[in-house]
Amino acid sequence: MLLRQLEPRTARTTAEVIKFALWPIAVMTVLNRVFIKAVNGFITDDFRPVYQASLDFLNGRPVYTANFDSVDPHYLYYPSGTLLIAPVAWVHDYEKARWLFILLNAAAIILAWYLLLRLFRFTVNSVVAPVLLLAMFMSETVTNTLVFTNVNGCILLAELLFLHLLLKRRDLWAGLALGLSLAVKPTLAPLLLIALVRGQWKVFITALGVPIVLTAIAWPMSKDPEKFLSHTAPYLFETRDYFNSSIPGNGEYYGLPPWLVWGIRVGMGILVALSLWLLYRYYRDDELFFVCTASGVLLAGSFLLLSLGQMYYSMMLFPFLMTVVLRNSVMRNWPAWLAVFGFMSYDKWLSERPGWQHWGRDLEYLRITFGWGLLLIVIFCVLGERYLAAKREGRLAFGIDPTWFKPLPSGAHATTTDSPSSANGSATTVAKPISVE
Repeated sequence: MLLRQLEPRTARTTAEVIKFALWPIAVMTVLNRVFIKAVNGFITDDFRPVYQASLDFLNGRPVYTANFDSVDPHYLYYPSGTLLIAPVAWVHDYEKARWLFILLNAAAIILAWYLLLRLFRFTVNSVVAPVLLLAMFMSETVTNTLVFTNVNGCILLAELLFLHLLLKRRDLWAGLALGLSLAVKPTLAPLLLIALVRGQWKVFITALGVPIVLTAIAWPMSKDPEKFLSHTAPYLFETRDYFNSSIPGNGEYYGLPPWLVWGIRVGMGILVALSLWLLYRYYRDDELFFVCTASGVLLAGSFLLLSLGQMYYSMMLFPFLMTVVLRNSVMRNWPAWLAVFGFMSYDKWLSERPGWQHWGRDLEYLRITFGWGLLLIVIFCVLGERYLAAKREGRLAFGIDPTWFKPLPSGAHATTTDSPSSANGSATTVAKPISVE
Protein backbone atom coordinates (compact mmCIF):
# COMPACT_ATOMS: atom_id res chain seq x y z
CA MET A 1 0.00 0.00 0.00
CA LEU A 2 2.83 2.43 0.91
CA LEU A 3 4.69 1.73 -2.33
CA ARG A 4 1.50 2.24 -4.28
CA GLN A 5 1.11 5.69 -2.72
CA LEU A 6 4.61 6.58 -3.92
CA GLU A 7 3.71 5.85 -7.52
CA PRO A 8 2.88 8.93 -9.62
CA ARG A 9 -0.72 9.39 -10.72
CA THR A 10 0.46 11.01 -13.95
CA ALA A 11 3.59 10.64 -16.06
CA ARG A 12 6.55 12.47 -14.59
CA THR A 13 8.82 14.71 -16.63
CA THR A 14 12.57 14.18 -16.82
CA ALA A 15 13.10 17.19 -14.56
CA GLU A 16 10.76 15.72 -11.93
CA VAL A 17 12.59 12.39 -12.03
CA ILE A 18 15.94 14.14 -11.60
CA LYS A 19 14.57 16.07 -8.62
CA PHE A 20 13.24 12.94 -6.93
CA ALA A 21 16.55 11.20 -7.51
CA LEU A 22 18.89 13.99 -6.43
CA TRP A 23 17.14 15.47 -3.39
CA PRO A 24 17.81 12.49 -1.07
CA ILE A 25 21.38 12.19 -2.39
CA ALA A 26 21.98 15.91 -1.85
CA VAL A 27 20.49 15.93 1.67
CA MET A 28 22.44 12.87 2.75
CA THR A 29 25.65 14.38 1.34
CA VAL A 30 25.06 17.54 3.37
CA LEU A 31 24.49 15.49 6.54
CA ASN A 32 27.62 13.43 5.87
CA ARG A 33 29.81 16.49 5.34
CA VAL A 34 28.50 18.33 8.40
CA PHE A 35 28.01 15.60 11.01
CA ILE A 36 30.59 13.00 9.98
CA LYS A 37 33.49 14.43 8.00
CA ALA A 38 33.50 17.86 9.65
CA VAL A 39 33.02 16.61 13.20
CA ASN A 40 35.73 13.95 12.70
CA GLY A 41 38.19 16.52 11.33
CA PHE A 42 41.26 15.73 9.26
CA ILE A 43 44.93 16.75 8.98
CA THR A 44 44.61 20.31 10.22
CA ASP A 45 42.36 22.43 12.41
CA ASP A 46 41.92 26.06 11.36
CA PHE A 47 39.55 26.68 14.25
CA ARG A 48 41.97 26.01 17.12
CA PRO A 49 44.05 29.21 16.69
CA VAL A 50 40.84 31.20 16.18
CA TYR A 51 39.34 29.82 19.39
CA GLN A 52 42.56 30.41 21.33
CA ALA A 53 42.85 33.98 20.05
CA SER A 54 39.21 34.63 20.95
CA LEU A 55 39.79 33.23 24.43
CA ASP A 56 42.91 35.37 24.86
CA PHE A 57 41.10 38.48 23.59
CA LEU A 58 38.22 38.04 26.03
CA ASN A 59 40.63 37.46 28.92
CA GLY A 60 42.93 40.39 28.16
CA ARG A 61 45.90 38.29 27.02
CA PRO A 62 48.16 38.85 23.96
CA VAL A 63 46.61 37.58 20.72
CA TYR A 64 49.27 37.99 18.03
CA THR A 65 51.86 35.53 19.29
CA ALA A 66 52.01 33.02 16.40
CA ASN A 67 55.31 31.34 15.55
CA PHE A 68 55.51 31.71 11.78
CA ASP A 69 58.44 29.30 11.53
CA SER A 70 56.00 26.40 11.93
CA VAL A 71 53.51 25.14 9.33
CA ASP A 72 50.68 24.87 11.86
CA PRO A 73 47.63 27.09 11.22
CA HIS A 74 48.29 30.64 12.40
CA TYR A 75 45.96 33.30 13.69
CA LEU A 76 45.99 36.06 11.05
CA TYR A 77 42.74 37.98 11.46
CA TYR A 78 42.72 41.74 11.91
CA PRO A 79 41.77 43.22 15.31
CA SER A 80 38.34 43.95 13.80
CA GLY A 81 38.04 40.27 12.89
CA THR A 82 39.07 39.28 16.41
CA LEU A 83 36.22 41.39 17.77
CA LEU A 84 33.69 39.71 15.45
CA ILE A 85 34.96 36.16 16.06
CA ALA A 86 35.49 36.49 19.82
CA PRO A 87 31.97 35.32 20.83
CA VAL A 88 32.93 31.74 19.84
CA ALA A 89 34.98 31.60 23.05
CA TRP A 90 31.85 32.18 25.16
CA VAL A 91 31.42 28.41 24.78
CA HIS A 92 34.07 27.19 27.23
CA ASP A 93 34.21 23.65 25.88
CA TYR A 94 36.48 23.69 22.82
CA GLU A 95 34.83 20.73 21.05
CA LYS A 96 31.34 22.16 21.49
CA ALA A 97 32.55 25.55 20.26
CA ARG A 98 34.03 23.86 17.19
CA TRP A 99 30.79 21.99 16.49
CA LEU A 100 28.87 25.24 16.80
CA PHE A 101 31.25 26.93 14.34
CA ILE A 102 30.79 24.04 11.91
CA LEU A 103 27.00 24.44 12.13
CA LEU A 104 27.31 28.21 11.69
CA ASN A 105 29.32 27.80 8.50
CA ALA A 106 27.08 25.01 7.21
CA ALA A 107 24.03 27.22 7.76
CA ALA A 108 25.79 30.12 6.02
CA ILE A 109 26.61 27.90 3.01
CA ILE A 110 23.02 26.63 2.77
CA LEU A 111 21.68 30.19 2.96
CA ALA A 112 24.22 31.18 0.29
CA TRP A 113 22.92 28.27 -1.83
CA TYR A 114 19.39 29.65 -1.56
CA LEU A 115 20.53 33.19 -2.41
CA LEU A 116 22.46 31.83 -5.39
CA LEU A 117 19.31 30.14 -6.67
CA ARG A 118 17.32 33.35 -6.28
CA LEU A 119 20.08 35.42 -7.90
CA PHE A 120 19.57 33.41 -11.09
CA ARG A 121 15.78 33.33 -10.66
CA PHE A 122 15.42 29.69 -9.67
CA THR A 123 13.27 28.38 -6.83
CA VAL A 124 13.79 25.54 -4.38
CA ASN A 125 11.23 23.57 -6.42
CA SER A 126 13.34 23.75 -9.57
CA VAL A 127 15.55 20.91 -10.74
CA VAL A 128 18.54 23.23 -10.32
CA ALA A 129 18.13 23.30 -6.53
CA PRO A 130 19.24 19.72 -5.68
CA VAL A 131 21.85 19.76 -8.47
CA LEU A 132 23.47 22.90 -7.03
CA LEU A 133 23.25 21.74 -3.41
CA LEU A 134 24.85 18.38 -4.25
CA ALA A 135 27.57 19.99 -6.35
CA MET A 136 28.44 22.46 -3.60
CA PHE A 137 28.69 19.92 -0.78
CA MET A 138 30.57 17.38 -2.89
CA SER A 139 33.26 19.96 -3.71
CA GLU A 140 36.61 20.17 -1.97
CA THR A 141 36.04 23.79 -1.06
CA VAL A 142 32.86 23.20 0.98
CA THR A 143 34.03 19.87 2.39
CA ASN A 144 37.38 21.17 3.65
CA THR A 145 35.91 24.45 4.85
CA LEU A 146 33.76 22.38 7.19
CA VAL A 147 36.39 19.73 7.97
CA PHE A 148 39.09 22.31 8.74
CA THR A 149 36.43 24.49 10.43
CA ASN A 150 37.23 27.66 8.54
CA VAL A 151 35.22 30.88 8.32
CA ASN A 152 34.88 30.71 4.52
CA GLY A 153 31.22 29.66 4.66
CA CYS A 154 30.38 33.01 6.26
CA ILE A 155 32.52 34.82 3.69
CA LEU A 156 30.57 33.11 0.88
CA LEU A 157 27.30 34.26 2.45
CA ALA A 158 28.67 37.82 2.62
CA GLU A 159 29.55 37.61 -1.08
CA LEU A 160 26.04 36.50 -2.08
CA LEU A 161 24.46 39.21 0.04
CA PHE A 162 26.77 41.77 -1.54
CA LEU A 163 25.92 40.66 -5.10
CA HIS A 164 22.18 40.65 -4.42
CA LEU A 165 22.21 44.09 -2.85
CA LEU A 166 24.60 45.53 -5.43
CA LEU A 167 22.32 44.48 -8.28
CA LYS A 168 19.34 45.97 -6.44
CA ARG A 169 21.28 49.24 -6.03
CA ARG A 170 21.03 49.09 -2.25
CA ASP A 171 24.57 50.34 -1.99
CA LEU A 172 24.98 51.00 1.72
CA TRP A 173 23.63 47.56 2.63
CA ALA A 174 25.82 45.94 -0.03
CA GLY A 175 28.83 47.69 1.46
CA LEU A 176 27.81 46.54 4.93
CA ALA A 177 27.81 42.88 3.86
CA LEU A 178 31.18 43.27 2.17
CA GLY A 179 32.59 45.32 5.04
CA LEU A 180 31.81 42.62 7.59
CA SER A 181 33.78 40.12 5.51
CA LEU A 182 36.67 42.55 5.02
CA ALA A 183 36.80 43.09 8.76
CA VAL A 184 37.81 39.42 9.10
CA LYS A 185 39.88 38.75 5.96
CA PRO A 186 40.47 40.54 2.62
CA THR A 187 39.35 37.69 0.33
CA LEU A 188 36.47 39.66 -1.23
CA ALA A 189 38.31 43.00 -1.51
CA PRO A 190 38.68 42.71 -5.34
CA LEU A 191 34.88 42.95 -5.64
CA LEU A 192 35.13 46.63 -4.74
CA LEU A 193 36.31 47.21 -8.31
CA ILE A 194 32.89 46.12 -9.59
CA ALA A 195 31.18 48.72 -7.43
CA LEU A 196 33.73 51.28 -8.62
CA VAL A 197 33.17 50.76 -12.36
CA ARG A 198 29.39 50.69 -11.85
CA GLY A 199 29.58 54.06 -10.13
CA GLN A 200 28.06 52.77 -6.89
CA TRP A 201 30.16 54.98 -4.65
CA LYS A 202 28.05 54.56 -1.53
CA VAL A 203 29.25 50.95 -1.30
CA PHE A 204 32.63 52.26 -0.19
CA ILE A 205 31.15 54.16 2.75
CA THR A 206 30.12 51.01 4.59
CA ALA A 207 32.55 48.57 2.96
CA LEU A 208 35.50 50.55 4.30
CA GLY A 209 33.71 52.20 7.20
CA VAL A 210 32.67 48.96 8.94
CA PRO A 211 36.23 47.56 9.27
CA ILE A 212 37.52 50.98 10.38
CA VAL A 213 34.84 51.34 13.06
CA LEU A 214 35.31 47.76 14.30
CA THR A 215 39.07 48.27 14.41
CA ALA A 216 38.60 51.47 16.42
CA ILE A 217 36.45 49.52 18.91
CA ALA A 218 38.75 46.48 19.05
CA TRP A 219 42.04 48.37 19.34
CA PRO A 220 41.69 49.60 22.95
CA MET A 221 40.11 46.27 23.96
CA SER A 222 43.11 44.27 22.72
CA LYS A 223 46.22 43.53 24.75
CA ASP A 224 48.65 43.73 21.82
CA PRO A 225 46.95 45.30 18.74
CA GLU A 226 50.20 46.93 17.65
CA LYS A 227 51.70 43.45 17.26
CA PHE A 228 49.33 42.86 14.36
CA LEU A 229 51.15 45.62 12.46
CA SER A 230 54.67 44.68 13.53
CA HIS A 231 54.40 40.88 13.72
CA THR A 232 51.44 39.58 11.68
CA ALA A 233 51.00 42.08 8.83
CA PRO A 234 54.52 41.55 7.38
CA TYR A 235 53.85 37.81 7.26
CA LEU A 236 50.64 38.39 5.30
CA PHE A 237 52.68 39.94 2.49
CA GLU A 238 55.19 37.10 2.37
CA THR A 239 54.88 34.17 -0.02
CA ARG A 240 54.96 30.87 1.83
CA ASP A 241 55.98 27.64 0.15
CA TYR A 242 53.40 25.33 1.76
CA PHE A 243 49.61 25.04 1.39
CA ASN A 244 49.84 27.75 -1.25
CA SER A 245 48.51 27.19 -4.78
CA SER A 246 49.20 30.67 -6.15
CA ILE A 247 51.83 31.15 -8.86
CA PRO A 248 54.36 32.69 -6.46
CA GLY A 249 53.58 29.98 -3.90
CA ASN A 250 54.36 27.20 -6.35
CA GLY A 251 57.36 29.18 -7.54
CA GLU A 252 58.73 29.10 -3.99
CA TYR A 253 57.92 25.40 -3.53
CA TYR A 254 59.57 24.30 -6.79
CA GLY A 255 62.44 26.79 -6.60
CA LEU A 256 61.60 28.59 -9.84
CA PRO A 257 63.69 31.66 -10.74
CA PRO A 258 62.00 34.97 -9.86
CA TRP A 259 62.07 36.19 -13.48
CA LEU A 260 60.01 33.18 -14.56
CA VAL A 261 57.50 33.58 -11.73
CA TRP A 262 57.08 37.27 -12.48
CA GLY A 263 56.82 36.58 -16.20
CA ILE A 264 53.96 34.14 -15.64
CA ARG A 265 52.25 36.52 -13.20
CA VAL A 266 52.50 39.46 -15.59
CA GLY A 267 51.26 37.36 -18.51
CA MET A 268 48.25 36.09 -16.59
CA GLY A 269 47.66 39.57 -15.21
CA ILE A 270 47.39 40.92 -18.75
CA LEU A 271 44.81 38.25 -19.61
CA VAL A 272 42.81 39.23 -16.51
CA ALA A 273 42.96 42.93 -17.42
CA LEU A 274 41.90 42.31 -21.03
CA SER A 275 39.01 40.08 -19.93
CA LEU A 276 37.80 42.73 -17.52
CA TRP A 277 38.05 45.38 -20.23
CA LEU A 278 35.96 43.31 -22.65
CA LEU A 279 33.40 42.60 -19.95
CA TYR A 280 33.10 46.27 -19.02
CA ARG A 281 33.00 47.58 -22.59
CA TYR A 282 30.46 45.13 -23.98
CA TYR A 283 28.55 43.60 -21.07
CA ARG A 284 28.21 46.18 -18.32
CA ASP A 285 24.51 46.73 -19.09
CA ASP A 286 23.87 42.98 -18.88
CA GLU A 287 24.07 43.35 -15.14
CA LEU A 288 23.76 39.80 -13.82
CA PHE A 289 26.20 38.39 -16.36
CA PHE A 290 28.65 41.26 -15.92
CA VAL A 291 28.70 41.31 -12.12
CA CYS A 292 28.97 37.54 -11.67
CA THR A 293 31.49 36.98 -14.48
CA ALA A 294 33.64 39.92 -13.45
CA SER A 295 33.61 38.65 -9.86
CA GLY A 296 34.91 35.29 -11.09
CA VAL A 297 37.72 36.91 -13.08
CA LEU A 298 38.73 39.17 -10.19
CA LEU A 299 38.67 36.48 -7.53
CA ALA A 300 40.30 33.71 -9.57
CA GLY A 301 42.94 36.23 -10.63
CA SER A 302 43.63 37.21 -7.02
CA PHE A 303 43.90 33.56 -5.93
CA LEU A 304 46.36 32.85 -8.75
CA LEU A 305 48.48 36.00 -8.79
CA LEU A 306 48.75 37.25 -5.21
CA SER A 307 50.97 35.88 -2.45
CA LEU A 308 48.51 33.32 -1.05
CA GLY A 309 45.92 31.18 -2.82
CA GLN A 310 44.39 28.15 -1.12
CA MET A 311 42.15 25.61 -2.78
CA TYR A 312 39.14 26.20 -0.56
CA TYR A 313 39.09 29.88 -1.54
CA SER A 314 37.45 28.56 -4.73
CA MET A 315 34.12 28.59 -2.89
CA MET A 316 33.89 32.29 -3.77
CA LEU A 317 33.67 31.32 -7.46
CA PHE A 318 30.23 29.69 -7.08
CA PRO A 319 28.34 32.78 -8.37
CA PHE A 320 30.54 32.84 -11.45
CA LEU A 321 30.18 29.10 -12.10
CA MET A 322 26.41 29.48 -11.84
CA THR A 323 26.46 31.76 -14.90
CA VAL A 324 26.53 28.55 -16.94
CA VAL A 325 22.72 28.78 -16.92
CA LEU A 326 22.90 32.08 -18.84
CA ARG A 327 22.78 31.83 -22.59
CA ASN A 328 25.87 34.01 -23.12
CA SER A 329 27.91 32.33 -20.38
CA VAL A 330 31.63 31.83 -20.98
CA MET A 331 31.33 28.50 -19.12
CA ARG A 332 29.53 26.56 -21.85
CA ASN A 333 32.55 24.58 -23.03
CA TRP A 334 34.45 21.54 -21.77
CA PRO A 335 37.85 23.21 -21.07
CA ALA A 336 36.14 25.49 -18.53
CA TRP A 337 34.82 22.48 -16.60
CA LEU A 338 38.16 20.69 -16.83
CA ALA A 339 39.52 23.76 -15.04
CA VAL A 340 36.73 23.56 -12.46
CA PHE A 341 37.61 19.92 -11.81
CA GLY A 342 41.15 21.03 -11.01
CA PHE A 343 40.21 23.37 -8.17
CA MET A 344 36.86 21.95 -7.04
CA SER A 345 37.26 18.17 -7.06
CA TYR A 346 37.66 16.39 -3.71
CA ASP A 347 39.57 13.58 -5.48
CA LYS A 348 43.18 12.99 -4.43
CA TRP A 349 45.87 12.27 -7.01
CA LEU A 350 48.62 11.16 -4.63
CA SER A 351 49.95 7.65 -5.22
CA GLU A 352 52.01 5.31 -3.05
CA ARG A 353 53.09 3.04 -5.90
CA PRO A 354 56.86 2.98 -6.53
CA GLY A 355 57.80 5.42 -9.25
CA TRP A 356 54.42 7.16 -9.17
CA GLN A 357 54.86 9.26 -6.02
CA HIS A 358 56.58 12.16 -7.77
CA TRP A 359 54.03 12.43 -10.57
CA GLY A 360 51.10 12.03 -8.20
CA ARG A 361 52.42 14.69 -5.83
CA ASP A 362 53.00 17.20 -8.63
CA LEU A 363 49.56 16.53 -10.11
CA GLU A 364 47.90 16.94 -6.73
CA TYR A 365 49.73 20.17 -5.87
CA LEU A 366 49.55 21.81 -9.31
CA ARG A 367 46.01 20.94 -10.39
CA ILE A 368 44.61 23.86 -8.39
CA THR A 369 47.02 26.35 -9.94
CA PHE A 370 46.47 24.95 -13.42
CA GLY A 371 42.71 24.97 -12.81
CA TRP A 372 42.58 28.67 -11.90
CA GLY A 373 44.95 29.48 -14.75
CA LEU A 374 43.03 27.46 -17.33
CA LEU A 375 39.76 29.05 -16.23
CA LEU A 376 41.18 32.54 -16.78
CA ILE A 377 42.59 31.51 -20.15
CA VAL A 378 39.21 30.08 -21.22
CA ILE A 379 37.39 33.26 -20.18
CA PHE A 380 39.83 35.40 -22.16
CA CYS A 381 39.67 33.13 -25.20
CA VAL A 382 35.86 33.05 -25.28
CA LEU A 383 35.52 36.82 -24.87
CA GLY A 384 38.40 37.46 -27.28
CA GLU A 385 36.92 35.19 -29.95
CA ARG A 386 33.55 36.90 -29.60
CA TYR A 387 35.22 40.30 -29.98
CA LEU A 388 37.24 39.28 -33.05
CA ALA A 389 34.20 37.65 -34.68
CA ALA A 390 32.08 40.74 -34.07
CA LYS A 391 34.85 42.96 -35.43
CA ARG A 392 35.21 40.85 -38.58
CA GLU A 393 31.45 40.96 -39.13
CA GLY A 394 31.24 44.70 -38.45
CA ARG A 395 28.76 44.52 -35.57
CA LEU A 396 30.78 45.77 -32.59
CA ALA A 397 28.29 48.62 -32.23
CA PHE A 398 25.68 46.05 -31.20
CA GLY A 399 27.84 44.08 -28.77
CA ILE A 400 29.91 40.95 -29.16
CA ASP A 401 27.39 38.21 -28.40
CA PRO A 402 27.17 35.79 -31.36
CA THR A 403 24.24 36.53 -33.64
CA TRP A 404 22.97 32.95 -33.42
CA PHE A 405 21.61 33.72 -29.96
CA LYS A 406 21.46 37.52 -30.06
CA PRO A 407 20.29 38.67 -33.49
CA LEU A 408 20.99 42.24 -34.58
CA PRO A 409 18.14 44.70 -33.91
CA SER A 410 15.46 44.86 -36.58
CA GLY A 411 16.63 46.92 -39.52
CA ALA A 412 20.25 47.01 -38.33
CA HIS A 413 23.11 46.11 -40.64
CA ALA A 414 26.60 44.87 -39.86
CA THR A 415 28.95 47.86 -39.68
CA THR A 416 32.34 48.76 -38.34
CA THR A 417 32.78 51.39 -35.70
CA ASP A 418 35.58 52.95 -33.74
CA SER A 419 33.15 54.31 -31.18
CA PRO A 420 32.42 52.62 -27.87
CA SER A 421 29.15 50.82 -27.44
CA SER A 422 27.04 50.42 -24.36
CA ALA A 423 27.09 46.69 -23.75
CA ASN A 424 25.05 44.34 -25.91
CA GLY A 425 22.56 46.97 -26.79
CA SER A 426 22.40 50.06 -28.93
CA ALA A 427 25.46 51.90 -30.16
CA THR A 428 26.35 55.17 -28.51
CA THR A 429 27.14 56.83 -31.84
CA VAL A 430 26.18 56.35 -35.47
CA ALA A 431 28.13 53.44 -36.91
CA LYS A 432 30.39 53.94 -39.90
CA PRO A 433 29.90 51.95 -43.08
CA ILE A 434 32.29 49.17 -43.93
CA SER A 435 35.33 50.38 -45.88
CA VAL A 436 36.39 48.22 -48.79
CA GLU A 437 40.07 48.24 -49.65
